[in-house]
Amino acid sequence: MSGKLDLYKIFCMVSKNNSFSKAAKDLFMSQSAVSQAIMQLEKELDTRLFYRTTKGVTLTTEGSVLFEYASSALKLIDTGEEKILEFKNLTAGELKIGVGDTISRFFLLPYLEEFHNKYPSIKFTIVNGTTIELCNILKSGGVDIALCNFPIDDDSLGQRPCLEVQDIFVYGEKFDKVLSKPLSLDKLVKFPLIFLEQKSVSRRYVEEYMLSKGVKISPEFELGSHDLLLEFAKINLGIACVTKQFAGDYLRKGMLKEVKLKESIPPRNIGVCFLKRVPLSTAATKFVELIE
Repeated sequence: MSGKLDLYKIFCMVSKNNSFSKAAKDLFMSQSAVSQAIMQLEKELDTRLFYRTTKGVTLTTEGSVLFEYASSALKLIDTGEEKILEFKNLTAGELKIGVGDTISRFFLLPYLEEFHNKYPSIKFTIVNGTTIELCNILKSGGVDIALCNFPIDDDSLGQRPCLEVQDIFVYGEKFDKVLSKPLSLDKLVKFPLIFLEQKSVSRRYVEEYMLSKGVKISPEFELGSHDLLLEFAKINLGIACVTKQFAGDYLRKGMLKEVKLKESIPPRNIGVCFLKRVPLSTAATKFVELIE
């Protein structure tokens, strides 16, 4: 295809100049090479494209029709290449990011602001969902990258950790006296517990860790958002499993306190997911570099 495209470029240049020699000069080619290219195109199309005279060349009727379409096509290609260059230079384009509410609020927003200030022409599309939902959207091409809770067991996805987080248990003032001393996990589960829904990656991470210690959970409440976990714990409905880094305001203001565990849950990460088989766009690459 690229060889034929070159033939059409030569054809259009000859048509504009009405001359093989002038076209050759503009194309930095020999006149013989230009003449051979036109002959090859005429042979492939089985159509005469030019009338040759001593004063130059003029288009035949068929040649005029071809020139109209070929010149339009080449202009579209040039425009497409210009757009690609804009994308590479980040002067145009779109970045689709998948992210959950909590990670968006407590982690993503400052980076969105910084990236937008650097590259104001890049349009953002933010798609909301759980980690599992976002991974499926990512694999279907709905987003370029996704910010997720790790760990994720999926060989088709590349994963780059960005922030280490700690899962903790928190409680309101009602439980002050009974939770003043360090607690073992088997004693903790005797209290009413508040967890995220079972489909949550962070919930499963904590649950699997506790099971590895021989402790099975049976939550009193299973909720759909991290904010609700904090609010339920605040009004003393139970002890909530939350991410410490995203519960800072509640802990600093004394609305909630952290349960002192005899054995802390191992930390995990949140980070960027992307398809291994699909190269990241320039915008996505720059954004990942920014948040890593």
